[in-house]
Amino acid sequence: MSLNRLRKEIDNIDKKITQMLNLRAKVIIRVGKLKQKNGSSVYSPEREREVLKKIMRENKGPLGKSAIEAIYREIMSSSLSLEKPLKIVYMGPQASFSHLAALKKFGSQVGYVACDNIGDVFLEVERGAADYGVVPIENSIEGAISYTLDMFMDSDLRICSQLMLDVSHNLLSNGAKDKIKRVYSNPNVLGQCRIWLQENLPGVDLIEVTSTTRAAQIARREKNSACIASVLAAAVYKLKIIAKDIEDSPHNITRFLVIGRTLAKQTGRDKTSILFSIKDSVGALHDMLVPFKKCGINLTKIESRPSKKKAWDYYFFMDLEGHQDSPKVKKALAELESKCKFLKILGSYPIGE
Repeated sequence: MSLNRLRKEIDNIDKKITQMLNLRAKVIIRVGKLKQKNGSSVYSPEREREVLKKIMRENKGPLGKSAIEAIYREIMSSSLSLEKPLKIVYMGPQASFSHLAALKKFGSQVGYVACDNIGDVFLEVERGAADYGVVPIENSIEGAISYTLDMFMDSDLRICSQLMLDVSHNLLSNGAKDKIKRVYSNPNVLGQCRIWLQENLPGVDLIEVTSTTRAAQIARREKNSACIASVLAAAVYKLKIIAKDIEDSPHNITRFLVIGRTLAKQTGRDKTSILFSIKDSVGALHDMLVPFKKCGINLTKIESRPSKKKAWDYYFFMDLEGHQDSPKVKKALAELESKCKFLKILGSYPIGE
């Protein structure tokens, strides 16, 4: 078959794809009107997971899982924008890892606003200036993001969804590697590249800034300076990539949470996050964990944080498998509440990846 004939075949397929996408869009508009009438949330994490699961099951190749997911991410992003112009806030500036995570979750067809810090992300969603926020919660190398954990203490926002982002760190600069005297980046990122920096740039000043993008902005204008940031930051801020993938561990993953004012429904594969504080007595923490063992619930994370109200007083952030509306999780949480000083359910959401 000739090249021209193959191209005509592609053109015909593209025509059918466009027709079907617009047919899908018309149904989406009707769905949006029904949601508006019923007062339902536009973004539905459980429906998102269901759609992706079905699509993956139907995919027979040659397109791989990641390709299909990327395509449908944009299809669903366009669908969200048809239902309602969503505004998503993240810790910026543009091209930060939080920005990349937000794009991965919501696609390119919704509105994005960068915030200066995690606290501002919470504030914008709390006051209704944004529909959802995307915040980092933990890194596979550096551990929990303490600031995010602390924000949940006083916030009424719920966790709606989560996502994992494979983090790749790159040394960016406008100068030569042997001329670099200062390296800027987020403190967590500097920690994730500690060994590489010691071996390749010994004696160079490591300067902490609020984000990788802020680091790129400084490196762009400051002589003999470099930053550690994403490939996207290199393109946006016109920096050269001096070295790629400089993170010390190849398994560098950051977990992000989507925060909002709505609750996700059960999918059958969910996670619940809670906060609780305990009485100061022998074996108190052990007693808090017993209800989950009795109910056969797997705990996937527990992290302590100082309450900042009293010396040596702590609260605990916990992730557990299951949805807060499932009978066994309800039973365990009720027993926990009867034993602890304070309990706050932050939300249940699809486990996803």
